[in-house]
Amino acid sequence: MAESALPSSYPLPRERNVILGSLLVLAAAGWAVLIWQAAVMDEDVSLTMGMSAPLWIALWIAMMVAIMFPTAAPMIMMFARVHTKRADRGQTFVPTWVFAGSYLLLWAPAGVVAYGVAVAGDELAAQSTWIMDNAARIGGGVLIAAGIYQLTPLKYVCLNKCRTPIAFILNSWRDGCAGSFRMGLEHAAYCLGCCWLLFVILFPLGMMNIAVLALITLLIFAEKSTAFGRQIAALAAFALIAYGALVVFVPDALPMAMDNSPSMDAGGMDGSSMQ
Repeated sequence: MAESALPSSYPLPRERNVILGSLLVLAAAGWAVLIWQAAVMDEDVSLTMGMSAPLWIALWIAMMVAIMFPTAAPMIMMFARVHTKRADRGQTFVPTWVFAGSYLLLWAPAGVVAYGVAVAGDELAAQSTWIMDNAARIGGGVLIAAGIYQLTPLKYVCLNKCRTPIAFILNSWRDGCAGSFRMGLEHAAYCLGCCWLLFVILFPLGMMNIAVLALITLLIFAEKSTAFGRQIAALAAFALIAYGALVVFVPDALPMAMDNSPSMDAGGMDGSSMQ
């Protein structure tokens, strides 16, 4: 795709505002669902929090809408910007929802994988008192792993793709609805590669912990959309490693450990705590 195809400014600010407003409304709806579910959810010590697979996937999709749509907005807006210009020239126009919708198509299966991991973790915990006794320390190890990943070349490759929408458009352009959908899947894959361990830490910190979800949203947005994104990613890495190390040596430093410890005994896992 020629660089001249990229307009210097939006020719139709109204369309830009409609798209941005739609993303924000969807994100707000996602946050409303998450906050409501966190308020009505019964206390549950399991990784699945007693949720069925359909409910888990529905909440996962709401989480992706709440967190990823705002952080992916620059890329989505760039896609809309280019296609608005193409429409002005009488070229093939693809609605923005084709590109944006492909994000959910990729992230929804990630929720299926996360649920499978949660189920497997619950089964292992039910069979092993060692895992139950060391759940907080294992969570600390997860936090350390997430911090280390923040410093890896793969993280930075994926982050660079997310930070440069124009470069992605120029290097990955494909015409038509199918091409745009494929572009969306490709960019969503980079987002997944950039952020997946930031969602894994929700297992030890609380999958429905609204404060943690808000911090992760701010972190992802800062990494992708500010001039100091790489430095912020590095600072987050050291913070995660330091906190994870603290939890390994002081398990009660993990809030979920203090909440769960009274129930994580042989009697607490006989099924009565899973109602």
